[in-house]
Amino acid sequence: MRSVQALAIAVLSVLAISDVSLAGEPKSGGIFRIYHRDSPGSASIHEGSTYSINIPFMPVFNNLVIFDQHIAQNSTETIRPELAESWAWNGDNKTLTFKLRRDVKWHDGKPFTSADVKCTFDMLMGKSPQKFRQNPRKSWYDEVDDVTANGDYEASFNLKRPQPALLSLLASGYTPIYPCHLSPAEMRTKPVGTGPFKFVEFKANESIKLVKNPDYFKKGLPYLDGIEFTIITNRSTAILGFVSGKFDMTFPTEVSIPLLKDVKSQAPNAVCVVEPNNVSTNIIINSSGPPFDNIDIRRALALALDRKAFIQIMFEGQGDIGGTMEPAPSGLWAMPKDMMESIPGYGPDIEKNREEARKLMQKAGYGPDKHLQIKVSTRNIAVYRDPAIILIDQIKSIYIDAELDVVDTAQWFPKIARKDYSLGLNLTGNAVDEPDQSFYENYACGSERNYTNYCNKDIEKLFDQQSEETDVSKRKKMVWEIDKKLQEDVARPIIFHARTGTCWQPYVKNVTIMSNSSYNGYRYEDVWLDK
Repeated sequence: MRSVQALAIAVLSVLAISDVSLAGEPKSGGIFRIYHRDSPGSASIHEGSTYSINIPFMPVFNNLVIFDQHIAQNSTETIRPELAESWAWNGDNKTLTFKLRRDVKWHDGKPFTSADVKCTFDMLMGKSPQKFRQNPRKSWYDEVDDVTANGDYEASFNLKRPQPALLSLLASGYTPIYPCHLSPAEMRTKPVGTGPFKFVEFKANESIKLVKNPDYFKKGLPYLDGIEFTIITNRSTAILGFVSGKFDMTFPTEVSIPLLKDVKSQAPNAVCVVEPNNVSTNIIINSSGPPFDNIDIRRALALALDRKAFIQIMFEGQGDIGGTMEPAPSGLWAMPKDMMESIPGYGPDIEKNREEARKLMQKAGYGPDKHLQIKVSTRNIAVYRDPAIILIDQIKSIYIDAELDVVDTAQWFPKIARKDYSLGLNLTGNAVDEPDQSFYENYACGSERNYTNYCNKDIEKLFDQQSEETDVSKRKKMVWEIDKKLQEDVARPIIFHARTGTCWQPYVKNVTIMSNSSYNGYRYEDVWLDK
C-alpha cells in the first residue's frame, strides 16, 4: 500500500512541477547569492546541531525521503520519495523497506547503492568502525535494531518495536545519506553528496560556494548554476547588503520583526514572509552541581519569566508561548492553552509568580542582602544574545545578578555538550515537528543533546508509550501530558517560540519557507532566477 502511495506522490510531484512551469517557465542559469549569519564549525550535517550547517550543505545531499519542499507545514502526508523510489512497512510495522533508485551517482562518479544507506545509519547508530566526532541525533535510531542491504537497490530498517515516527525522522534535512567510501573527517571539510549542487569551497568566516551538479538524477534540475553564501556576522551589515542588491536572499528565518520593517521601507519590492520556525528560546540549566542542583532555585528561575515581555521586546508581539512542542496552528502537537496556563510560571499574573520565586530563593539562602552571582552563557549571534540580555534583566527581580558570557558558534555546542556552563540561554530547534525527535533528543537520559543532565526514567517510559501509539488522537493526549510534566520538572524552561522573517528579491522564484521546522527546506533544486 505504501509503495502505491509513494508512486502516486511521485506522479503528483511531476504534475505540480508542470503547473509551475505553466505559471512561468523556469530559466536556467545564475548564481543564487545569500548571506550567512555565521561560520559553521564544519560541513558535516550529521555532526552538526544548527541549521547554520543545514542551509548551505543541504543542497549537496539527498535523503531516502524528504518533506515536500513547497508545502510549508511538514507532516507525514507531505513526505516524498528522493533516493528511494518507494517504501513499505511489513505486517507488524517493525520493518520499513525502501526500493532505491538505480540512476544515482555520487559527485565523485561512484554509484550510489544500498551499502551507502547501511553505512550512514551504522555510523549514526554507533555500530561502524568509523565514528562521528559528534553524533547529536543518535537517539533518533535507538529503536532501530539494524539496517540491512538486500542487494544493491533495497534497504530495510529492522525495528525493535513499532515506531511510526521513523519515516518523518528520515525526511528531515538532518538525515542525508553519506557515501560509504569517504570518512567522517573528509565529510567535514570536503563533503561529497548526490544532490543538485556540488561542494566547491568553504573558507571559514568568509564564504561557502556550491556549483551545479550536471549529472543530477532529476533531469533538467537544478536550474541554478551555483549558490554562494557570504558570511557576515553583523546582522545590520548583512541586511544593508540585501537591500542594496548584493544578495538575492537573506539568511532564512533570520530577519527580526523590527528589521523586516527596515527591509520593506528600503526595498519595497522585496518578497518577505514571516513564519514560526519551531525553534524555542529556552534556559538550559546545569543541574549536576551547585547552585542549580537545588530544585527550588530552578523553579524560581521558571517562575521569574515574563514571556510576553520577551515577545513584545524582540518581535513586537509576533511570537508564541508554548511548551516543548511548537504552538498551534503551525505546530501539530501543541498542548491546549488552558492546560499550558495551569503550569507554574505560565499563568498571567507575573508579579504573583515572582513573589513565589523570591520565597523559593530565600528558602535556598538568598535574598535582598545576598544575591546569587552567576554567568549566563550564550552563543555569540544576535538571536541568542538579545534574549540573554532580557533574561539577565528579568532575574534581577529574584535576587540573581548575572554576567553575560558570549561564546563563538564553533565552540558553543561542544561547550554545552560537555556541560561546561552553569546557566545558558539556548535556542532549540525541532528538526521535525514530531514528539519522538524532541523528547528523545533533548530530554532522554544520556542523549548527546540533553545539555542539562535532566534524567527522569518514569517520564522516559512515557516517551516509549507515546512513540508506539498508532492512534494519532490518543498519541496527542499522551504528548500533551508529557510536555506538561517536562515544564513542571523545569527540565529546560521554554521562554517563547519565535516567528521570524525571510526576504528575497522579486526575481527569485520557487522559495518556500517551512512553518514547523527551520531545518528541512533548503534543497533548492528547483529555485530559479527570473532575470
